Amino acid sequence: MAISAVLGGVLVLSACGGGDEGKAKGGDASGSKSQSDVDAAAAKDASKAKITITPKDGATNVGLNDATNVAVADGTLTAVELKTSEGTAVAGKIAADGKTWKPDAALKRSTKYVLAATAKDEAGKEAHENASFTTVSPENSFVGSFIPDDGQTVGVGMPVSITFNKPIKDQKAVQAAITVSSSSGQEVVGHWFSAQRLDFRPEQYWQAGSTVTLKLALEGVQGAPGVQGVQNRTATFKIGRSQVSTVDAKTKKMTVTRDGAVLKTIPISAGSPENPTYNGQMVISEKFKETRMDGSTVGFKNSEGKGEYDIKDVPHAMRLSQSGTFIHGNYWGPDSVFGSANTSHGCVGLNDAQGANDPNQPAAWFYDNSLIGDVVTVVNSPDKTIKPENGLNGWNMSWADWKAGTAS
Repeated sequence: MAISAVLGGVLVLSACGGGDEGKAKGGDASGSKSQSDVDAAAAKDASKAKITITPKDGATNVGLNDATNVAVADGTLTAVELKTSEGTAVAGKIAADGKTWKPDAALKRSTKYVLAATAKDEAGKEAHENASFTTVSPENSFVGSFIPDDGQTVGVGMPVSITFNKPIKDQKAVQAAITVSSSSGQEVVGHWFSAQRLDFRPEQYWQAGSTVTLKLALEGVQGAPGVQGVQNRTATFKIGRSQVSTVDAKTKKMTVTRDGAVLKTIPISAGSPENPTYNGQMVISEKFKETRMDGSTVGFKNSEGKGEYDIKDVPHAMRLSQSGTFIHGNYWGPDSVFGSANTSHGCVGLNDAQGANDPNQPAAWFYDNSLIGDVVTVVNSPDKTIKPENGLNGWNMSWADWKAGTAS
């Protein structure tokens, strides 16, 4: 019986060991505290500031522009540090009210970043948050390069042309994230020439003196399964004076019309009967004071496989098509050719001097008085009309057909 009583006492003490008076008050005989008491005390002393980091810790395929930011409630941010995993710092700014932070510029693709943020509440107590994330890879993203350039002044025929570096499957979603508007109020519509090219233009040429604005809001837009956009960009360009030049292949003259009035008439030499110049409205897309023209690069080869011509210093050349149609100076032909015979391989030639240094030559004058985006219209040539997608020449498509190529 004595043994049983002792064992029973031991059992009772073991079962109720945490229930004596000292521990009921949150301590033991030595005065130590439980973990719950420690946590409660820490919470009572913690900062009221609540930091939120976007994206969440561990996120992948993060966008490059507006996907990264820091915000705080019940406090103000005092420090935010964003670095690559290799330690390269990324500049950013805390807003004037101390409530938000964002990077100064777009992040890099396929890069791991580490972000640390600190804030204080009204009592001066600090709060800290950290996150790491990885941005979207080139394989999982697409970008669009566009012309004209931001801030450029161009002619009335210049479309907004966007070329994507990957085929776009969801053209509707991508086009919905792009807007092109004009200060003139003209309706502007997009047309897909391919899965990688989207052009915008109004029904008629842009109004002279107007301003055109392009807005890309492609960040996070799914262009194809597993492929998202990474651009948020706004660009504007100015439409200059209206200049449209008409090349008559039959009379062998070009009439330059500016703002509705004839500015100059210039003798020309168009494509020969064997190699006629395209008809149609063509937009100047590039200008070169001098350039090389090698016939082998555009299909004009002799029996030996070499170019039928190779001129290394063609003066005052301006591109009219992607396939190689130019309007350019010609110093190698006799003066009598211009205005009397069509002798070229499809280009439009104007009299010029070798070296492109004589401003009194017709080709030099036309070059100096032309903008990228000016229109050169060829008429009365025995050739067909140029295809709208060959260069920036969508004006050769009816408005109904143009609108039919809009994603819907």
